[in-house]
Amino acid sequence: MQRVLSVSLSHVIRSAAFLLLPFSFIALIAWATAGSASGSTTDPIRGAVWIWLGAHHIPFQLALPPTGIAGYLTYLPIGGVVLPFIAIRSAFNRAIDRLQGDFHDINGVRIIFSTLYALLVTALSFLSKSTAVSPQWYLAPVIAFLIALIATLTAGVRVALSRPVRIAARIWALILGGSLVAVTILIFINFSQVKDITTTLQPGFFGGFLLLFLNVLYLPNAAVGLASYFSGTGLAVGAGTLVSPLWYHLGQIPALPLLGILPTGKQPLALLAILAFIGLGVLLARWSLVYGIQALIQSYVFTVVGALIVGYLASGSLITAEMGAMGVSIWKFALSIAVEIGIGAAATTFIMNRNNR
Repeated sequence: MQRVLSVSLSHVIRSAAFLLLPFSFIALIAWATAGSASGSTTDPIRGAVWIWLGAHHIPFQLALPPTGIAGYLTYLPIGGVVLPFIAIRSAFNRAIDRLQGDFHDINGVRIIFSTLYALLVTALSFLSKSTAVSPQWYLAPVIAFLIALIATLTAGVRVALSRPVRIAARIWALILGGSLVAVTILIFINFSQVKDITTTLQPGFFGGFLLLFLNVLYLPNAAVGLASYFSGTGLAVGAGTLVSPLWYHLGQIPALPLLGILPTGKQPLALLAILAFIGLGVLLARWSLVYGIQALIQSYVFTVVGALIVGYLASGSLITAEMGAMGVSIWKFALSIAVEIGIGAAATTFIMNRNNR
């Protein structure tokens, strides 16, 4: 047990350092080019930790200068989670190789590794808070533990997922994959608008590279937002706004180039995409009914749970009260997915049972 703890701790620190070092370089360059007369050398260190925490999807509570108005940053890039996921998975594989089988149960090693990682993230969340930026450190243990546990489950002797989970994962792979393709096409179609937003920011060479990287990390958020749009529920880009095929109310948008793909008005024909979600319900039923009605019910439940998780990750607040509602509505998105995929699954089940009779 002592060897497992020591090896796990060393590789947990290594996995954190794997991302903190490049983030520190980015924060140092940004701090040096900002030219702040009141800044201190602790600013880039804290900035690197905040970027690292943001990659774990840990929310921030803000006191916006100069008046200290309360703000929140919970709309974080889903793509950022990939970075700690890869680092944790690589570190865990190295830890398993280092242990050379000197453990009783690999699942116990996974829990120890994930627990130590969660403790490290929690400690850095608590220690890095300042008067202006306060990571919500009390959420760090749960979020970091889940990310670490899922990453370790894909390393070493992999855990076999149940059949309903695999079927639900296929459905979500089709939804997100199709949405990412559509987002890419929309970027090329609306490239002039995306370029105009980028030009107004005047980021410079280094800033332009970081802006491009940030937009790439936000692509999964855009994919979920587009899926919500085509499901009929739409998305918000600020408090009191709604962008959907039948309702369109949009005010000032943040200067994020990826938002250049937003439609400029109502698009009722986009509701035809609901047929695609019904078609996914047909696929869900055909893939599941081979193993029985219970497999269908379980696959359907996991698909709806996936909508809740994805909706949570793709929604939140973007610093100010005006941008307090960003992304999809969690319950509306999950409800639309449940109804539309449910219609396709129920109709397919009815037809297949009737044909069997």
